Amino acid sequence: MTRKERYISFINYFSQNNPNAETELEYTNPYQLLVAVILSAQCTDKRVNLTTPALFEQFPTPEVLAKTTFEELFPYIRSISYPNNKTKHLIGMAKMLVEEFDSIVPEDINQLQKLPGVGRKTANVIASVVYNQPTMAVDTHVFRVSKRIGLVTQNAKTPLEVEKQLVKHIPKEHVPKAHHWLILHGRYVCLARKPNCAGCTISNFCRYFEKT
Repeated sequence: MTRKERYISFINYFSQNNPNAETELEYTNPYQLLVAVILSAQCTDKRVNLTTPALFEQFPTPEVLAKTTFEELFPYIRSISYPNNKTKHLIGMAKMLVEEFDSIVPEDINQLQKLPGVGRKTANVIASVVYNQPTMAVDTHVFRVSKRIGLVTQNAKTPLEVEKQLVKHIPKEHVPKAHHWLILHGRYVCLARKPNCAGCTISNFCRYFEKT
């Protein structure tokens, strides 16, 4: 099977079987999603979702978060991975959001990456989920699954290389959803240590399955 055929099969399958795929992070507005995505770095969405209700109740807007102190914020996210850095990032992000962006989460990738705690992956998530832009956030799931299926070449060694290949070959209208298709498949089926090939429904176009 050629790579082009894999892409066609991938898009056709998930368009039919999971057309409404979306992030599992819980939020009600762009500010909340930005906070949640910053917290989710090297942490599970489940843990983040357990943490954010109290956090959002206490700090409901970027203006409120910008005025808080490290000591006030830290207890709310101490159960999250790297709480010290993330506490600093959240306060810095909120201050910049208020002072430079009028409290509006920007949609431009470059503008987003100016915010403390926001790298390319986080910026791509916000642009994709909030603004439905054809951006591909590459986390560990997307990186692993896209290579296993055979959507990207094995010599793609960095998240940026994987991102560029995926965006190049997936039609723009499908890119935002494809991000979630890959994440969810990696989270629940194509596990890192032991992929569940026996229970996988896309093995007919998976390069890893062909080889094993």
